[in-house]
Amino acid sequence: MILGNYVHGGDVYKNRVTLDFSANVNPFGTPEPVKAAIRAAAEEVDCYPDPYCTTLREKLSALHGVSPNAILCGNGAAELIFSFVQAVRPKRVLLPVPSFAEYETALRCADATPAFYPLARENGFAVTEEILGEITPDTDVLMLCSPNNPTGKSIGKELLSGILDRCRETGTVLFLDECFQDLCDEDKAFSLAPMLNDGDRVLLLRAFTKTYGMAGVRLGYVISKDRETLLRMSGTVQPWNVSTVAQYAGLAALSCPEWAENARALFAEEKPYLARELRALGVTVLPGDANYLLLSGVPTLYEELLKRGILVRDCGNYRGLQKGDVRIAVRTHAENAALIAAIREALHA
Repeated sequence: MILGNYVHGGDVYKNRVTLDFSANVNPFGTPEPVKAAIRAAAEEVDCYPDPYCTTLREKLSALHGVSPNAILCGNGAAELIFSFVQAVRPKRVLLPVPSFAEYETALRCADATPAFYPLARENGFAVTEEILGEITPDTDVLMLCSPNNPTGKSIGKELLSGILDRCRETGTVLFLDECFQDLCDEDKAFSLAPMLNDGDRVLLLRAFTKTYGMAGVRLGYVISKDRETLLRMSGTVQPWNVSTVAQYAGLAALSCPEWAENARALFAEEKPYLARELRALGVTVLPGDANYLLLSGVPTLYEELLKRGILVRDCGNYRGLQKGDVRIAVRTHAENAALIAAIREALHA
């Protein structure tokens, strides 16, 4: 149970919300085969779930071209972030900011020292080649997110390859969050998995949450050829941490490759539409590659939209961002048009 302040999007329980743009979930929701699998799983919940997620790991290994032993499943991506930090227990962690809040939270829980690497607003918060000089033998872990959350900026394949080589040279563990890859722009969508060598101290984080509309199910996984770290991570979580329901849902989701393809086709039309309409209203839109946009320049936008039943992600609590920075998900055309109308009204107010 959350006792402190909730710092993420998707909190539709506390607020009276008719449209949720705060969570970057596939606007088509959950595939019907996944819903059917969840219902079917109800017949087996009297038994403990498979603690090894055997069948799910086999399917994921085939998808990513790695051994099943290179896959570790978890109760959502957030659990895997915490279990990674608890397993590795790093001292000095290079962390570009702004980025996902749970990285820093997990590091603080393990008494790790984040070395914050500020990304520049003037170049859209992009990670550039300058980061290579920051990766030293004293850097235990480098944590990256591509496309980054909440900026939506991807790290290009050439630069990411250079970062991988640099981490090999310095002995730095690379933790790369790829959770938004499946829903990002077609020309930016790629995984580092094919570039990994046996023994590379690299962990790639993935989740079913956004792609398949499974935020309430909680299912994520890590891809890594660092078997020792995966074993240590598995020792930091409780037994049976991935439920039978989640395993059934994950297997069904993997049978729906068109779900992400259809969403990307929608985003290819709707993201330019949103950016164009917002800029016409005088709102600053930072260019990005993910299924969301980072806006700035309207300090009261979050509050004004909430009055109108629309929830967006106030990013003022991100390290490196400020009041008036807001993230919006790209949704269906009707929903996006309703958002534009509400923002127009809010600006006039």
